Amino acid sequence: MSAVAQVTSIAPAVSELEGLLHSQRMACREHGIMSLAERRHHLKVLEQMLLDNQDAIVEAVSKDFGNRAPQETRLLELFLSVDGIRYARRKLRKWMKPQRRGVSIWFAGARNKVIPQPLGVVGIVTPWNYPLFLAISPLTCALAAGNRCMIKMAANSANLAALLHRLIGENFPPELVTVVPGARGSEFSALPFDHLLFTGSGETGKAVMGAAAKNLTPVTLELGGKSPTIIAEDYPVKKAAERFLFAKFMNAGQTCVSPDYLFIPEGKLEEFIRHAKAVVSRRYPDIESRDYTSIIDDKAYQRLVDTVADAEAKGAKVVSLVPGSCANPATRKLPPRILTGVTDEMRVMQEEIFGPLLPIKTYRDLGEVIDYINDRDRPLALYLFSNVKRTQKKVVESTMSGGVCLNEAAAHVAQHDMPFGGVGASGMGHYHAKEGFFALSKMRPVF
Repeated sequence: MSAVAQVTSIAPAVSELEGLLHSQRMACREHGIMSLAERRHHLKVLEQMLLDNQDAIVEAVSKDFGNRAPQETRLLELFLSVDGIRYARRKLRKWMKPQRRGVSIWFAGARNKVIPQPLGVVGIVTPWNYPLFLAISPLTCALAAGNRCMIKMAANSANLAALLHRLIGENFPPELVTVVPGARGSEFSALPFDHLLFTGSGETGKAVMGAAAKNLTPVTLELGGKSPTIIAEDYPVKKAAERFLFAKFMNAGQTCVSPDYLFIPEGKLEEFIRHAKAVVSRRYPDIESRDYTSIIDDKAYQRLVDTVADAEAKGAKVVSLVPGSCANPATRKLPPRILTGVTDEMRVMQEEIFGPLLPIKTYRDLGEVIDYINDRDRPLALYLFSNVKRTQKKVVESTMSGGVCLNEAAAHVAQHDMPFGGVGASGMGHYHAKEGFFALSKMRPVF
């Protein structure tokens, strides 16, 4: 059964979407700029809505996946969302404060300042893999900046979309925030928003940007890519395995900043596999339990099965990290696996994996690793495990990615005082907290 079969929604007509946008625009005009107290109140209401409905949110997300580990939804979505809201409320007064600027000597006695003002109406397009956090995080930035919002959720998030549509409707007037269940992406992206924030695949991102360009709507695009992980010669293999395999297999690998492939020094491959088996089998002793997440739908499951078959047919070796576990099409559970002997002709090294597969390449010299990364699209994240400052400096300064973690993986996403965003094929623009506030504000100069 499809993961979205339990909830159906009729796509709203374009005229309905345009009507919602018009009502929010008119509210902007009639109400004026929201005060600090109003913005803090809206964020507090959003926080309380999440806290009061945790169980329902966990259940809705799990239904959409077929099975989503409840602790993953609570930690990676609910906790991060609530923590981000609280951070924004604490910092909001400082962010809203006008900035004094210098005055040219030709204008003695004059004063300059820059004031952050809301753009107006922000459109948010969310993906299915972290449907709550990737709706609430940009919404937090938009509300903090004093904007009004329309949210379009992924088709695979039908249960959560229906729940959020109801909850937000009960807590916010539609002229402030609204979730539009069933909205078509092409029609939503074509609306003349004051800013459009999209999270999803690169191909869809191109279409979204093309539609937005017709209205000269500025966009923030958070895309994906093949994020590399490097274990340097000096770093303990066991420690690296314990740290980055959590990020690799959380949400069954369906994470935009997931470590996509691994570089490891020649001679250390077998040691890594031995530690990886111990770490992963301890964390997921039974992949059919609630603690291990399903692949989102049949199409995605079959794509991953075909990816493994393609690699095997071209000479890769597949190593299961959980003894006795098998792929199960009925539950769409795919066991965590390592692929060795991979080549660039294999699909697993050409496409973002978005699943519990870890291809590994060995290397002799760090320079060849850097060249390999630089010969490809700029990734959303890059992970290096090394305690040598010279090595850290060389890798960071010789490559480009959306974000970097040293001796950890994916943790940069949870840092509220850090910008989050891609570069090149992995996206454009930043948000989260302060950067999100300013990205969704007009920094208006006043002489």
